[in-house]
Amino acid sequence: MTEQSMTQSTSASTSAPRRVALVTGGSRGIGRESAERLAADGFAVVVNYAGNRTEAEAAVAAITAAGGEAIARQADVADEVAVAALFDAAEEKFGGIDVVVHAAGVMALAPLAELELDALDRMHRTNIRGTFVVDQQAARRLRAGGAIINFSSSVLSLSLPGYSAYAATKGAVEAMTLILARELRGRDITVNAVAPGPTATALFLDGKDEETVARMAAQPPLERLGTPQDIAEVVSFLAGPARWVNGQVLRANGGIV
Repeated sequence: MTEQSMTQSTSASTSAPRRVALVTGGSRGIGRESAERLAADGFAVVVNYAGNRTEAEAAVAAITAAGGEAIARQADVADEVAVAALFDAAEEKFGGIDVVVHAAGVMALAPLAELELDALDRMHRTNIRGTFVVDQQAARRLRAGGAIINFSSSVLSLSLPGYSAYAATKGAVEAMTLILARELRGRDITVNAVAPGPTATALFLDGKDEETVARMAAQPPLERLGTPQDIAEVVSFLAGPARWVNGQVLRANGGIV
């Protein structure tokens, strides 16, 4: 390679725009771990949070301390005006968006006959409407070569008592994911969902006694709970090299069937 071609190659590589990821629910749990992992992969990251600014800023601080670049922005994922402003902020700061990881979600557990309808409505608003609103903006704005990564749950296929309402919202997420992948034909944007099994996050652990946690941890052949790092590995794969994986639900659950 000549000195001139080396200079041209270096110039081309340095001028390439940095890839940008927007992570909803990025202030804690799987969302935060995914944000930190994508930053380690070289993404600039927008950490979205619903209400806990302190945790979101802690996530940004952890990313920047490790040499990455990140900002925190608040938005209710079910509010279309707020989500549009969130995407605006990402584009204004970093010039565009390549990957959207929609990790925001809520869960309330009770038998169908006992679940308060207010809890059902809250899950519907955040998990279903929120996914629709975020995916709608992502479909309109992502650059070619991008990825939309939604979150379902392995409880959908396990039919666990007490999870009827939550699983129903995740069934809607899977439907949106599979259809959107086909609606984006020709755009070079992949759309997939990750469906974690029992994972050691506050969302999973809250309200469960030690016996219940131990029983669920013993379900997979690997005989342990998943970790946020386990799920972030899958997110990293779908956000980066997995360009031939599209319109799929990846059940990251340690082998539970």
